[in-house]
Amino acid sequence: MNIKPIRNDQDLAHAFAQLQAVFQADEGTPEADEREVLVTLIEAYENKYYPIEHAEAVDAIIFRWKI
Repeated sequence: MNIKPIRNDQDLAHAFAQLQAVFQADEGTPEADEREVLVTLIEAYENKYYPIEHAEAVDAIIFRWKI
């Protein structure tokens, strides 16, 4: 397992590539542990730099009507 901090979008792309390689790993394996760590790092980076704000109820209803 060679996991590094995600500091920029290039690191993020690399982390996604690593995640793809271990995504279907069996539970209890080192690859599954790697998957868990990568998901946590990716989620933290995305929450910090690409946050998704909660929609107001009215905005959510209007959005669903447009679909």
